[in-house]
Amino acid sequence: MPESSTYLPAEWHEQSAVQLTWPHSNTDWQPILEDVTRCYIDMAKAIASRERLIIVAPNPEEVEHLLANNLSDESMQRISFCKAPTNDTWARDHGFITLLSPNGPRLLDFKFNGWGEKFAADLDNCICRRMAEQNIFKGDYEDHLDFVLEGGSIESDGKGTILTTSHCLLAPHRNQPLSQAQIEARLLDALHAKRILWLDHGYLAGDDTDSHIDTLARICPNDTIVFVGCRDIDDEHFEALLNMRMQLESFTTADGRPYRLLELPMADAMYDEDGERLPATYANYLVLNDRILLPTYNQPDNDRAATEIMRLAYPGYQIVGIDCSALVRQHGSLHCSTMQIPQGLLYL
Repeated sequence: MPESSTYLPAEWHEQSAVQLTWPHSNTDWQPILEDVTRCYIDMAKAIASRERLIIVAPNPEEVEHLLANNLSDESMQRISFCKAPTNDTWARDHGFITLLSPNGPRLLDFKFNGWGEKFAADLDNCICRRMAEQNIFKGDYEDHLDFVLEGGSIESDGKGTILTTSHCLLAPHRNQPLSQAQIEARLLDALHAKRILWLDHGYLAGDDTDSHIDTLARICPNDTIVFVGCRDIDDEHFEALLNMRMQLESFTTADGRPYRLLELPMADAMYDEDGERLPATYANYLVLNDRILLPTYNQPDNDRAATEIMRLAYPGYQIVGIDCSALVRQHGSLHCSTMQIPQGLLYL
């Protein structure tokens, strides 16, 4: 446990459950709803086979019927539902950010505004309050709705260090006119953190989030950071990701040691029907209690190379690939779609 008695746990902290917010015909998924629903079923199956799953949906009865036809009875017993209207499905960014403390969990509800008012988010911004009203989670609810913060924009080592990107947290229509120093002070206070590492370089074409950290670099156990690299000098990302790597090499742990860095492959370019490049990334994985759910993209060599890197980053974990080719068509991937719930939070 970190020195601070209240802290933001690392993602590999023991979990009670994972949250999914289910796609439906009134979301942007409508044109490819069948494809993305298949991906969500695959995620639900992989999660509920090992731990509890909370599904947020405006039509939970329909989702339950669908899953009952695709999952085992044992897995279905691990699934609970929260009924709520939704704009979209990105649970990472509208779910609770949970702190642990000696007095119990603290459920932090920050404002989600569609990544800087790019998309409607009025319903998604109410999901945490809906879950609190339905007594799904134990813990003290904390209203931080005067501050925009998405779960995909921060990484914690569980020891007081937060990794984030300046491109996202300083992006327009989030927390202006606050300065970087003011935003940092607010984060340190709200998250009970000791320091923030600001990553100033790196992006993915087609990313709506203004460079969420979970698309680029992730903190892993044993003072390790995995990050997306680019070896193709002709790729538009080459220079930005090289500069990102150089900055990561300059970062040190709280006690002054360099991080162990592991480079994930850059996924081969994927495009939508309009020719826009999609932000396919292997950094957007989910940690469960004993396995890693790794996004894959039907690129055997890259998928295999990413799997091998994740085995180095998470020794003892099983690496399970989930085809996320449908998810990236709406500019997100596996981690964006999920939110882990630390141990001890469930009433259910």
